[in-house]
Amino acid sequence: MHVSRLSRTLGGALLGAALATGAMTAPAQAAPPAPSASSGERSQAAPAAVRVIRYDASRAAEFRTVVDQGAQIWNQHVRNVRFVAGTPADVVVYADNGWPRAQPAGLGRGRVWMGRQATAQGHYALRIASHELGHILGLPDRRTGLCSDLMSGASAGTSCRNPNPNAAEIAEVERNFQFGVSGVTPGVTITERVPASAR
Repeated sequence: MHVSRLSRTLGGALLGAALATGAMTAPAQAAPPAPSASSGERSQAAPAAVRVIRYDASRAAEFRTVVDQGAQIWNQHVRNVRFVAGTPADVVVYADNGWPRAQPAGLGRGRVWMGRQATAQGHYALRIASHELGHILGLPDRRTGLCSDLMSGASAGTSCRNPNPNAAEIAEVERNFQFGVSGVTPGVTITERVPASAR
């Protein structure tokens, strides 16, 4: 019993000393909650995942620079897909003496030929590059004859110098990659050849 009284006395003394020195304090309070996002921040959707498409323009000969520029044009206009030069490539770009064409192998994959025949006739090489990459992004030809429509291709004539997709084309590409759909048939070569009467 004597030990028990001693323990209580000693314990009480230690507790008193701890309180006097501040060694024991009230339990810490939880940190205040972080401020919530403003209503404007909450309404913004999380950014969509970006699909990277590697392309190899090393076989595009004199068109290599315009292929790089065409890829950058698409990168500047769409949010959920990005062309990056490199290998192994999803897209291989060639140069030949024929008419420009693309052969999609699926959404974001395939082959492109930068045909010299079109540039020899006066068609703008940068527009051709952007247009053919548009096929790889799932866009079909739309021969509207309008220069504002990138996918009108050669039907816009040799005076057309617009290499940029319009708002509808941009939206279609973003939908293609959001939902995994394409307006072109894999394995089918899409050529830009137009009848001589339309040139």
